[in-house]
Amino acid sequence: MKSRQPLGLDANVLGRFDAIVMAIAGSAPAYSIAASTAVLIGAVATQGPAALLYCGIPMFGIVWAFMYLGKMQTNAGASYAWVGRSLHPALGYIAGWALLVASTLFMVAGSLPAGSVTLALFNPAWGNNVTLVTIVGGLWFLVMAVMVLIGIRITTRVQWMMSAIEMAILLLFVLLAIIHSTVAARIPFSWSWFSLTRFHGLSGFAAGGLVAAFYYWGWDVSANLNEETKDPKKLPGQGGVYGVIVLFLLFEFFTVATNMTLTTKVINANSGDVLSVLGQQIWPGVGGTLLAFAVMLSTIATLETSLIQVTRSLFAMGRDGTLPRVFGAIHPRWRTPWIASIVVGVVALALFVFSNFVGSVSTIMTDAINAIGLQIAIYYGLAGLAVVVAYRAWLFRSVANLVFIGLWPLLGAIFMFWLLVQSIGGLGTTTVIIGMGSMVLGLIPLAIYWAKGRPYFLQPPLQPMASDIPNDPVEMAD
Repeated sequence: MKSRQPLGLDANVLGRFDAIVMAIAGSAPAYSIAASTAVLIGAVATQGPAALLYCGIPMFGIVWAFMYLGKMQTNAGASYAWVGRSLHPALGYIAGWALLVASTLFMVAGSLPAGSVTLALFNPAWGNNVTLVTIVGGLWFLVMAVMVLIGIRITTRVQWMMSAIEMAILLLFVLLAIIHSTVAARIPFSWSWFSLTRFHGLSGFAAGGLVAAFYYWGWDVSANLNEETKDPKKLPGQGGVYGVIVLFLLFEFFTVATNMTLTTKVINANSGDVLSVLGQQIWPGVGGTLLAFAVMLSTIATLETSLIQVTRSLFAMGRDGTLPRVFGAIHPRWRTPWIASIVVGVVALALFVFSNFVGSVSTIMTDAINAIGLQIAIYYGLAGLAVVVAYRAWLFRSVANLVFIGLWPLLGAIFMFWLLVQSIGGLGTTTVIIGMGSMVLGLIPLAIYWAKGRPYFLQPPLQPMASDIPNDPVEMAD
């Protein structure tokens, strides 16, 4: 009698454009601008464009790292699997745990604007009602959890619709903001906003960089979907590259537009959704509503991608036995990690309801964004180091290898770790406890499953082959 093979994820579902859409939706451009602009302005004032630029450059190093690590191994755990086999299993576990914690915290923070923006579309006063925000935000989260649970095919269709509308609205306002800036800008454009010398020392630059990292974070969901993507060693990498290019341009443009249009007082008074206020200034009467709708779609879309990231990571860790094996269970019809999806949904929803009744909206958003920034720095930094170590024998065989697999990812890793160290000293006690305390908790299951001798902790190092290295660094984007 033949033994039955365990079910895997639904393979060969996502194409090239699906991977790009997922990468963009993972970073949620409209949501990131709406929810993070006030935090960024609070950290660096008008130097937001500079923070996004000087964080964006090393962030591309991490994009290259994910691209080349993905060439070596297809695994839904992404950085958890790659770092574990390139650097050390314990570091891989920490990378995986950092993503789990960051995604869970984000689902808590992201459900908040999902509820408040939806309600504000009907009645602005409702958007400040904690009880209503909690109910509506929780309902949106449950809808997305069900989408993720019942299959990647329906999840992708829903994501396409939401992201297409969001991007159409954002691009429309790119054009409108250009027109507005020529006739009614509050202050004129200044290249000094991109200057590296106008931050308040290294601590000010680090504070801005940590928030900027949160803006970009999420594009790597395309990597966690590699087992469900056609040509899994190439297309997820393309999704990350193209996705971050689009995100960089959008973030820079809208941050500059904010500097030219809104005062600090207005930004602080509308910290939960700066983008809608910007839209109202650019197109009075209609603009605010349209961009609020874009923020709602963006928030809902990124709740979906966050659920995908955390459930695929839990699936990979459950499959390896480095967390309870039940997380590796696949639903026979939907081909999704259904138990992981249910557990994550219950935990995140409970944390969301609790957090909404223990602090103000602005406090919750600021603490969550900064705490998530710490975890992003950890697992992105480890991935940047991992690709350098994994491909070390190939780095000096061409200039392209040295730049795109060596120096640039190494710069990204150094920048991420520097952000981590610099930021911890300047953050509040609550943020540090949330950000680093949650990471320390991960050492407990790490020790337990390592002591049990799981095969993950005994795997041989990844060995890239010649076929893993394109002759041209842009070959992956062809």
